[in-house]
Amino acid sequence: MRIAQVAPLYESVPPIAYGATERVVSYLTEVLVQRGHDVTLFATADSHTSARLVPICERGLWRDSAVWDTLTHHVRQLARVAHLANEFDVVHFHGDPLHFPLARSLPCKSLTTLHGQLLPVDHGPLFREFAWAPLVSISDDQRKPVPSANWQATIHHGLPRDEFDFQPNPEPYLLFLGRLMPGKRPDLAIDIAKRAGLPLKMACKLHPGEREYFAQQIEPLLARSRDFTEYFGEVGGALRKELMANARALLFPVEWPEPFGMVMIEAMACGTPVIAFGRGAVPEVLTHGVNGFIVDNVEQAVSAVARIGDIDRAQCRRSFEQRFTAARMADDYLQVYERLLAESCPAASASNADAHLCG
Repeated sequence: MRIAQVAPLYESVPPIAYGATERVVSYLTEVLVQRGHDVTLFATADSHTSARLVPICERGLWRDSAVWDTLTHHVRQLARVAHLANEFDVVHFHGDPLHFPLARSLPCKSLTTLHGQLLPVDHGPLFREFAWAPLVSISDDQRKPVPSANWQATIHHGLPRDEFDFQPNPEPYLLFLGRLMPGKRPDLAIDIAKRAGLPLKMACKLHPGEREYFAQQIEPLLARSRDFTEYFGEVGGALRKELMANARALLFPVEWPEPFGMVMIEAMACGTPVIAFGRGAVPEVLTHGVNGFIVDNVEQAVSAVARIGDIDRAQCRRSFEQRFTAARMADDYLQVYERLLAESCPAASASNADAHLCG
């Protein structure tokens, strides 16, 4: 199968540090290549892949201080996709839905995985306007605001089996790893660790739009809790994996409808249990008492820290292997690709003028 993967340009594929979407695109691309498919990746020039790379910009846009308008680069990317579309059976988009007006006229099938939060006021009209567009959700919870969209499947993210090492003997600290944003409640992670009496290590990505929140809400907390909190900033590579594997537990006190939560399955791959608030996709990803605890508030989270030894870290790792590998993710996407390619143009939705556009 000839498959194009179209990644967002904010980070390289895979990303240097933070960047769940780009990481998922990388994992999927590499498995598809290993399976013998002809894969083309549209991404930044500093991406690393065994697929054919079509570079759009020099580096991840969020890491280029000269870039102001990221939209212009994504428009150029779509132009490159359209120019080469005759070479593909399926084009798989992973970014913002800028491509919807273009995708209908491509001489091949297209698919869009939505990686972010969906809002009925914004995405409802969009998906009604482009009701034909095939979509994949990354959790069942993600699609709740727009249940009538053209959903093809829910496909949970996956990791290569050997991406993270299993660690049966953790160190006595808790970990908060992710983006520093209000909905992820890093302040509550600090509170939970303090009440539980364990050190907290924080490895966080700070976006420009959240600097005021960090300065006003988080920096003062860090200053007052420096006796038990260690702040690393954004991390990647070996340090990220080491922090994840050696933690006694990952704290995930989200108070927004998290569409998936990649960090949870990364922790599970290490055997590190997760203590998470039951928002968004958390109940789909975690199995209470097997790979962590699902809680409702800080008090329950503190109690869960005290009981974290009840979790068998080997079973936690097995739960990752059973449900969240990149191989399983690729299998799920290939099923959707094959189903799209098997479809013929519905007579009710394709006029004679545009029937030839169905691939």
